[in-house]
Amino acid sequence: MNVNIYYGGRGLIEDPTIYVVEKIEEVLRELRVNVTRYNLFELKNSITTLPQTLKEADGIVLAVSVEWKGIGGLMQEFLDACWLYGDKNKIKTLYMSPVVVATTYGEKEALLDLRSSWELLGGLPCSGISTYVEDGVEFEMNRDYADIIEKKAENIYRTISQKKKSLPSSNYAIKQNLIKDSMNLTPQESEQLSKYVSDDIYVKKQKEDIEELTNMFKDILSQNGGDVKYDFVDEFKSKFRPQESINVVYAFVIEDKNRTLILDINNDELDCRYGDCEDADVTGRLNHEVMANIVQGRSTFQKAFMTGEMTAKGNFNTLRLLDQIFAFSG
Repeated sequence: MNVNIYYGGRGLIEDPTIYVVEKIEEVLRELRVNVTRYNLFELKNSITTLPQTLKEADGIVLAVSVEWKGIGGLMQEFLDACWLYGDKNKIKTLYMSPVVVATTYGEKEALLDLRSSWELLGGLPCSGISTYVEDGVEFEMNRDYADIIEKKAENIYRTISQKKKSLPSSNYAIKQNLIKDSMNLTPQESEQLSKYVSDDIYVKKQKEDIEELTNMFKDILSQNGGDVKYDFVDEFKSKFRPQESINVVYAFVIEDKNRTLILDINNDELDCRYGDCEDADVTGRLNHEVMANIVQGRSTFQKAFMTGEMTAKGNFNTLRLLDQIFAFSG
């Protein structure tokens, strides 16, 4: 018989949960059970792959320390991984014994939480241990407490080895609907996915790819008129006031839209478009909000430049002409 123990505490020397877990291990090994312990605090970066360790187990022990409230983040992360990547057909044959040791308050609530979680996963909960410990040394030296833990461990062995039945719970009634809504993956697909999720480099690359695709589609949408509100072309054409003997090219890089607005002025002709321009007489950099304030008459190019809302390089005398050529505030 194989039993896995998953310890969700922080691994502190004074944690009384460790003493309880070691007692359970001792009893099970005397009963010729193969016991494997997984300390979650040592496996933080690979918790998503741990559901694969359930494959060879006949039963498991979930052990947590309640230091202030609840079962703790590591155990919750492990249960989440079981829900997302665990083999549900295997889990439904697994007996789980919860072990909760509180140094403050809430051991009974945490015990119920573990039982309910395992039932929702489709597994089989069995009797466990919940206790409050005020003084760790006194608790470990108490022979009566040790006897109780040993008898509990023997009950865990009997339940798993005899595959004892239990009365139905309402959690079983709703688990089917929950499982229907979860990803329908084969055990092999779940295992592969859990490995990908635990790979930090893979996850980082996936996030970068998603961000790149998002920006690409935003740019396509913008070029196809999906961002008409901040297009600005019509505003510049309607407010164009031709000046004598002016032949100049302005390029405005709208940074948060990743687009360049080009104003090519040849005397009384204006070519206003979006594109690339490397030989502009004046190149300005600003965001779409600043440009919107200018074309709506709430600001000017000169004011934006002086306040630092717009940066520019090129012929500054040519830059000053902008507010005369385009009478947005008039």
